[in-house]
Amino acid sequence: MPEKSTISRRVFGGLVGAGATTALTGAADTAAAASADHRPAERPFRSRPGGRPGPRPNILFVLADDLGWADLSSYGAPHIRTPHLDRLAAQGVRFTDGYSGSATCSPTRFSLYTGRFPGRTRGGLAEPIGNRTQGLDPDHPTLASLLKRAGYDTALIGKWHCGWLPDYSPTKSGWDEFFGNFGGALEYFSKLGQLGDYDLYEGDATYKDLRYYTTILTERAADYISGRRHQGRPWLLNLNFTTPHWPWLTEEDEEQGAEIAAKIRSGDVLGALLHHDGGSVEKYTEMVQDLDASIGRVLAAVRRSGQEENTIVVFASDNGGERFSYQWPLSGAKSSLLEGGIRVPTILRWPARVDGRQVSHQPVYSPDWTATLLELGGARPDPAYPLDGHSLAGYLLRGERVPARDLFWRVRGNRALRRGDHKYYRDAQGRDRLYDLAADPREQADLATTRPALLADLKSAWERTDRTLLPYSAA
Repeated sequence: MPEKSTISRRVFGGLVGAGATTALTGAADTAAAASADHRPAERPFRSRPGGRPGPRPNILFVLADDLGWADLSSYGAPHIRTPHLDRLAAQGVRFTDGYSGSATCSPTRFSLYTGRFPGRTRGGLAEPIGNRTQGLDPDHPTLASLLKRAGYDTALIGKWHCGWLPDYSPTKSGWDEFFGNFGGALEYFSKLGQLGDYDLYEGDATYKDLRYYTTILTERAADYISGRRHQGRPWLLNLNFTTPHWPWLTEEDEEQGAEIAAKIRSGDVLGALLHHDGGSVEKYTEMVQDLDASIGRVLAAVRRSGQEENTIVVFASDNGGERFSYQWPLSGAKSSLLEGGIRVPTILRWPARVDGRQVSHQPVYSPDWTATLLELGGARPDPAYPLDGHSLAGYLLRGERVPARDLFWRVRGNRALRRGDHKYYRDAQGRDRLYDLAADPREQADLATTRPALLADLKSAWERTDRTLLPYSAA
């Protein structure tokens, strides 16, 4: 089914192709880049007519960390070049209205792994998780455990941030393999993390490697994909980079990383990792471009393995951008439920079933992807843990409308609900606001006084959902 499109959305979404593309690694990638400026503009999304089910797909879900909505050149960044992700978008569908499940790291991961609002679980109330007492209950079904039950091999490489050992781990929650860090941030070379200790693990054992973290994760992911070539079973790989999360370091900054590590060892753990005395727009740009190149290497491994045609690739960020992120025209940033805190770049590619050079303006968010991937993988949700996300499989494959529903968010100090183009938002001062995102994506024109009935309706809808969630503690 063709999708409604408007001129304002075309401008907002940057629909003139997939952005400027510079030279890529490898002869094939260079050729693709050379022709990128001549590719036709994106067209509104339409499912492929007459598509027939084939073998169950592999699933590669790539999550960036604190990457802002417009930090890719295909989303409008004027100074950041992301040719690999731009090409991924050109080969599939770019979502202009993709959202994270929350405004910070942990709760979004809870929403993605469980397909449910973070407030359904105790661990999801932490925004984000910051100590060893909090985490994702190993008894709770996850995307990985449900797909594993359906015959998938499962792996998580990179940032977990849903609890620490001994009680919490990806291998306790459905992933066959884990290689990465348990916490929310680490120094990229020493691997000293937010609890002040070493935080790089293979399974439940520490793994020593003092090279740049993004490089290590890229190698691991490529090796995993290559190793699946002749296994005969579909696989799920959650690839969670820490890039471009602070501290602001590239592969050339090992000396500065050592200074940060020394501060961590001296006891100034959070101060060192927050890196308020470092970083710049230029450094951030380098980090994003390195992330893009790393993802390009992983996608090349998929291509070399012969599995590209039937591998679903989803790319997104865990929340909106931070200090040096490019967010225009959105307001707000990470930790806020303004658009800049929750609207994120979102791309899907599946050559076997979905055509390329397409753009979708449908609002979608993290728990929707859980429901979607379970359906596409032939796995059933656990009826004891009903999903809050809605499957997009009918929209992507059969020309159906996206299910009518509200998108709901709750964090301490903010609340938000989106229905169609309208968004209800309560700020930290307790003021209720109403925005028309189609006309005002920057959220500057408050319609609360001119459309009080709609505001009241959306507020009531938010409160009905909120009453079904666990309450925050008084602390």
